[in-house]
Amino acid sequence: MKNFVSILILLLSMTIFSQVEKIEPPFWFAGMHHPELQLMVYGKDIAQYDVAFSNTIQITDIIKTENPNYLFININTENVAPGIYELQFSKNKKIRVKKSYEFKERRENSALRKGFDSSDLIYLIMPDRFANGNPDNDSTEDTVEKVNRKELSGRHGGDIQGIIDHLDYLDELGVTAIWSTPLLEDNEPIYSYHTYAQSDYYKIDPRFGTNEDYKRLASEMHKRDMKLIMDYVTNHWGSKHWMIQDLPTKDWIHKWENGEQGFQRSSYRMTTQFDSNASEADKEACMNGWFDTTMPDVNQKNPLVLKYMIQNAIWWIEFADLDGLRVDTYSYNDKEGIAKWTKAIMDEYPNFNIAGEVWMNSQAQMAFWQKDSKIGAIENYNSHLPTVMDFTLHSAMMVMFAEDDQQWDKGMLRAYENFTNDFLYPDINNLFVFAANHDTNRINDIYGSNLNIYKMMMTLVATVRGIPQVYYGDELGMLGNKDLKGDGDIRRDFPGGWKDDPMNAFTAEGRTAEQAGFFEFSRKIFNWRKSKSVIQSGKTMQFVPENNVYVYFRYDANDKVMVVINNNPEVQTLDLKRFKEMIKTATSGTDIISEKQIALENTLTIDGKTSMIIEF
Repeated sequence: MKNFVSILILLLSMTIFSQVEKIEPPFWFAGMHHPELQLMVYGKDIAQYDVAFSNTIQITDIIKTENPNYLFININTENVAPGIYELQFSKNKKIRVKKSYEFKERRENSALRKGFDSSDLIYLIMPDRFANGNPDNDSTEDTVEKVNRKELSGRHGGDIQGIIDHLDYLDELGVTAIWSTPLLEDNEPIYSYHTYAQSDYYKIDPRFGTNEDYKRLASEMHKRDMKLIMDYVTNHWGSKHWMIQDLPTKDWIHKWENGEQGFQRSSYRMTTQFDSNASEADKEACMNGWFDTTMPDVNQKNPLVLKYMIQNAIWWIEFADLDGLRVDTYSYNDKEGIAKWTKAIMDEYPNFNIAGEVWMNSQAQMAFWQKDSKIGAIENYNSHLPTVMDFTLHSAMMVMFAEDDQQWDKGMLRAYENFTNDFLYPDINNLFVFAANHDTNRINDIYGSNLNIYKMMMTLVATVRGIPQVYYGDELGMLGNKDLKGDGDIRRDFPGGWKDDPMNAFTAEGRTAEQAGFFEFSRKIFNWRKSKSVIQSGKTMQFVPENNVYVYFRYDANDKVMVVINNNPEVQTLDLKRFKEMIKTATSGTDIISEKQIALENTLTIDGKTSMIIEF
């Protein structure tokens, strides 16, 4: 009988222990700027228990929701030293289970970490398509979709180790920062390779590696003075997220009454976020609609949701030692909620940087979302978001280099007109400048693998104000057309990223002559840019394009660079008197591209469809 009772007690304690299935964040850090921490505890009927820390940690509040499987525990971490503490769950004044909870020591000067900025050149990677460094994790038992490289929209096996293995290639190219599309677990049964439908916000997808692998990636990059930018998704989660399967609160996500399983697609009308004439119905149709069927829209108005997302982002910054965030679909979030999220992170890390995807077709509308925007101030709104993305320049670049005849508003005038609106932005140096990304057609497909056009395009991207961002493979002339073959075609595998690839473009000897032409040009100007503060943070003076030739100068107190982009197919001769206020007494300069001396006394002749970067 005595043994029976002992076994019964043991089984009972094991049952209670199993009820605490998750505590998130799984650990925290001592000495954070904001001392308030909210622990989310999940387990079967966990709300029936009283909770206490055995140590000196103060619990300030315990929040129970309509779902008895959750507890939200608010604690004050001020003066909490690094160490392991004990969290106790009791019932009827008896402790039923104890759980250890750790506060780790922060890295030295973690709060003062410097984020990416206009001195960087960002390389955007689709990790599943970049390189397979560890074939053993291509398919895993705990994820549904298995590797199938033959399927354009399937998983191909690229991973974190593949990125680490080729950091020297990126360093040679002139890359100083990597933005990888999301690496957190996406357990959708199909089309999971893009990982924007995330199923666990504290876990790297095992097909990419482990949390420790991600931290190791940051460490290896920092050894090369490179920065790591995490692609973060606040607007929506994946339908297979474990919390979506058992919602903490009914309003954790937006559910539509007439939609199947609560689904209603977003209207995508982001202008309703600031349109003073917009109806509430239209605002909700954009903001509360789901981005896609597998992406339930998360409700940032719910304070528990908002706190969870703030802490999760800070946890990854601390744990992985990140240098920045790029936030997906930023302008689809509840605008007040996302502003609080952004401010909380920037308060914790005042020198950090966050870029938000605001895909709009007007500079004024994009500028609304940048920190301290005077346009946003009209509606008493401040997003606190340091960086937005120059989508209007991207749109211009998709067409202007095919327009040989300038006319009134075509060709290089599109670029010129884009920069005439720079006065709208609070900080023009905090703009992503890019020709393409993972959602757009490949630039070399649009222009037919034309190296001269690529050179003009990258000349522009590398020398205008802002933060240049390039898309993996563009430096090799990679092709892809989503309109014909779907998104998978613009996310092709990097040649040489898999051991059985017939060619290896990561090496000079493995590149074709055509690929070498693209790569060598990219390498030259990207590395030149690294040391040119006048390009990174100098002022701009531009001249109205004539005959489809665009001339602008980057200058500061110590340096000056003249950029000439001739989009005209014919040779053009420029009268340099027009640019006298910038050339002044200079008589010559060096073209970085051709490495030739250029006379600057009377006229300048430039071949058709070419560019010059003339350093005085």
